[in-house]
Amino acid sequence: MKRFLFSLVLGGTGLALVPAAARAQTTTPTDTVRTVKPQLNTAPPGSAPARPRREPATAPNEPQPAPTTPPVYQPAPNVPASNAPYDPNRPSGMDLPQRAGVAPPPPPLRKYFLYTNFGLGYSSYAGDGQFNASIAPAIGYRVTEKFAIGPGISYSYINVSYSPFNQQFGYPEKIRYNNLGLKAFAQYMVYKQFFVHAEYEVTRLRGEATFAQGNMITSNTTATTPLGGAGYRSQFGERFAADIVVLYNFNDGIDNQGNRKSPYGQPEIRFNFLFDLK
Repeated sequence: MKRFLFSLVLGGTGLALVPAAARAQTTTPTDTVRTVKPQLNTAPPGSAPARPRREPATAPNEPQPAPTTPPVYQPAPNVPASNAPYDPNRPSGMDLPQRAGVAPPPPPLRKYFLYTNFGLGYSSYAGDGQFNASIAPAIGYRVTEKFAIGPGISYSYINVSYSPFNQQFGYPEKIRYNNLGLKAFAQYMVYKQFFVHAEYEVTRLRGEATFAQGNMITSNTTATTPLGGAGYRSQFGERFAADIVVLYNFNDGIDNQGNRKSPYGQPEIRFNFLFDLK
């Protein structure tokens, strides 16, 4: 009997607790606290939500800054530029300021030059003819910008033929010369590229005379030749030029022994080449 009564008491207590718990889980419109249903993430795994793209805030038609050139290195003052290449216009290695309206100084005058000529000439005198070709290198020195002088050497080949009229008086049929000489020249620029030219040469002539009968005679003589004339220069660069020179032979003709007074013809036409050394 006691067990039956104890069971009824426990059952009534459980029934009383069930409605109270049910009422605690029920919400009413007057409740001040509301529960929010959590939202599930439906994006693919590993991806982040996209963010709006923001453009840089620049004003329309805003001018862009001009590109700047790299600065040019200037040596510090009072410091010798020992490693810089030597410039004759800047012996100290520094750029000196130029005054406005004043032209820079002219480049230094090159004093020495190589002056070589090639000569061709032909002359006819009383039925006799002479042909010559020559080459003569020389070293020139400019005393001033317009006036130059210098020594040189020369080599020439000459072929002289005599007329039958002179052969009957004992002249040979022809004479061939191989000549070596020393000379000096002077030259002055008159106007722009035009110049006057003068030379004086002493030449050792070694000749072979051939007669109509087949006889041959050799001779060695010395001839002096003063030459004078004019020429024109064509410049082909800063240091190279070519000249054409026409010279008059002041010692042309034949002496009393039948020898040529000069190894050159009349007129003497030369093509000279000039190269500045320094």
